Amino acid sequence: MPKVGLILRKAYGGAYVAMNSKHLGADLVYAWPSAEISVMSAEGAANVLFRDEIAASDDPVSTRSRKIEEYRQKVANPYTAASKGYVDDVIDPAETRIRLINALDMLASKRENRPSKKHGNIPL
Repeated sequence: MPKVGLILRKAYGGAYVAMNSKHLGADLVYAWPSAEISVMSAEGAANVLFRDEIAASDDPVSTRSRKIEEYRQKVANPYTAASKGYVDDVIDPAETRIRLINALDMLASKRENRPSKKHGNIPL
């Protein structure tokens, strides 16, 4: 069975991994440029990673906003995920249909050779 994933918006933490990620054997994973792929949301990450810096700031609200945007730009974008091999390609939303069709065509003859089962309840 071909396994093709498409990340449209947010893919965080364990939910991202469990929903057909490369980590669990997806054949192809695409993402839109607007996707956020990270361990946690940018807001949550900024609160944890930059807590001291935000608290020590003269204007904590603007510092927090700046750190959230910094985290989004450096960590939670699909290009960072693609550079690490978590996403195969970042595609334009207008190309989505044709890219998925091509991926399914490419994987139509996919076969996996798995070792035979040693134990089971159905006799062969």
